[in-house]
Amino acid sequence: MMPALLAALLPAAALLYCAQAGAFSLDDVTARARTLAASPYAAPASNLPPVFSKMQFADYQKIQPRRDKVEWHDLDTPFKLSFYHQGMQFNTPVKINEIVDGAAHEIRYDPDRFDFGDLSFDRQATSRLGYAGFRVLYPINQPGKLDEIMSLLGASYFRVIGKGQVYGLSSRGLAIDTGLPTAEEFPAFREFWIERPQPQDRQLTIYALMDSPRATGAYRFVLRPGEDAIVDVQARVFLRGKVNVLGVAPLTSMFLFGPSQQSATYNFRPALHDSNGLSIHTGDGEWLWRPLNNPHDLAISTFRVRNPRGFGLLQRGREFSRYEDLKDRYDLRPSAWIEPQGDWGQGQIELVEIPTPDETNDNIVAFWTPDQLPPPGQPLRADYRMHWTMNEPALIDPNVAWVKQTMRTPGEILQANLIRHFDGSMGLLVDFEGPALARLPPDAAVNAQVSVNDNAELLDTVLVRNPVIKGWRLSLRVKIKDRKKPVEMRAALVQGDKPLSETWSYQLPPNTLTD
Repeated sequence: MMPALLAALLPAAALLYCAQAGAFSLDDVTARARTLAASPYAAPASNLPPVFSKMQFADYQKIQPRRDKVEWHDLDTPFKLSFYHQGMQFNTPVKINEIVDGAAHEIRYDPDRFDFGDLSFDRQATSRLGYAGFRVLYPINQPGKLDEIMSLLGASYFRVIGKGQVYGLSSRGLAIDTGLPTAEEFPAFREFWIERPQPQDRQLTIYALMDSPRATGAYRFVLRPGEDAIVDVQARVFLRGKVNVLGVAPLTSMFLFGPSQQSATYNFRPALHDSNGLSIHTGDGEWLWRPLNNPHDLAISTFRVRNPRGFGLLQRGREFSRYEDLKDRYDLRPSAWIEPQGDWGQGQIELVEIPTPDETNDNIVAFWTPDQLPPPGQPLRADYRMHWTMNEPALIDPNVAWVKQTMRTPGEILQANLIRHFDGSMGLLVDFEGPALARLPPDAAVNAQVSVNDNAELLDTVLVRNPVIKGWRLSLRVKIKDRKKPVEMRAALVQGDKPLSETWSYQLPPNTLTD
């Protein structure tokens, strides 16, 4: 190469190297989180005028982003951003930045991005406000038509959907002291950085800085839209105070009623829930299924697991007839599956079930909590992949049958005169299905291993084929001894010593009615 040309290229190469070396990364957010954790917590102050802070939900819904003002509307990229306006409890601004060529620039608040409908207020009052969060738009269902596929609004909450799905359960960055008698702490994402995607990109990278009185955190999310939405998460959490229960990869959902716990009042819907069970794949390979409850009192269940391979809140059963709701389409709400990357060590998965009278309250929380928490200044590292899916069978080992449904009913005895006698016991019917059962020969010797805790007497066990689903139905009848205490039950199908199914791990909460 000619010396003059080499000399001309060297500065450009040096600049390229510096740009790459100094490109924005998770390390930058982690450094911010570490510094923040070493300082006393400073709560952000509300900047909302009363017309916004006292706003009712119906009025807040009138503030809609203008489609002609979405971020990147003039760029050749499949991803676009729109923003949430401040209002109601979203009373402090969230800073949102764009990363271009490795450098971050703030996306400044502009009230012209919003249609305020018929709301009446002093327009000058909006000049000092900000964004409460943002949405990610992408043509997931139809080419050229933007659909909202991810929403980040409130504390550290976010929701994601794939093709043909509608919003249901939520995820969070972190949960602190959930389900304890003391007040729960809700860490919040205070600042975001979003990499501007290129025209050919089919993934979007988002960074977030989290803060709360007792913890800070740095997060990297890589969103991949598709039939299933995939989100790869890297979390670095620093503690600045004592935490009793630290919830990693928390999922928040709603369960009101279903076949396992029917509605106390007449309702045309057979079921109303965003999720109907907690699925766990343990480090030693066992699969567990815990149907959800809407308990009479707060209930907390723990599952000891070392190095979990996966867990999630699932919506099993996609037939519209299970829900019959044309407006809210619970049949199209996704399941969320957490797939840890690497070993998470010893700990437990906790399920918190909170009583709720209606579907407006998220009353189900599930998360991983480690036995060992990091010392001050050292991060807890948690990397995991999230699957937002309606294809629940694809999550489980194809050689393992799964629980299709759990049905609860008053226990009954068929008398000699064929009249059913209800004897005060509890009846439970569990349907198992899957290729592992469908391919068994007609004369296969399938048995059920069933156990109950000492607060119940197992009166009857019947296992029969269910030809409708090419599976098996297990019917149980139990007598509760003390209604003020829970009943724990487990059941699994086996063929000799070979497990055929996941383990059905069910709880009848205290004060469960039998009729």
